[in-house]
Amino acid sequence: MAIENVQQLLTEQLGKNGGTEIFTTAAQTSKDWYCVYFPVESVVASITVADATGEAALQTTLAAGTTLFMNITAITLTSGIGIGYHEGVTT
Repeated sequence: MAIENVQQLLTEQLGKNGGTEIFTTAAQTSKDWYCVYFPVESVVASITVADATGEAALQTTLAAGTTLFMNITAITLTSGIGIGYHEGVTT
């Protein structure tokens, strides 16, 4: 993986180039999100995180404003809203 410069990182944080997906309770599968933000209180029914252990601890109620910075590949909410961020594409 290439080291990114500050501009690339800021662009990703703003959801540009890679895009974002807003989701509610429909199962989200085959994703490659580096970050998921929850603008309202949300209940996580299931979550899969690449290269991590213990993600079952995240099957809980997350407070509004929670941000998860990890490679999330699948997630299902019982209630709430999530915004998934894809990694930006460099040119």
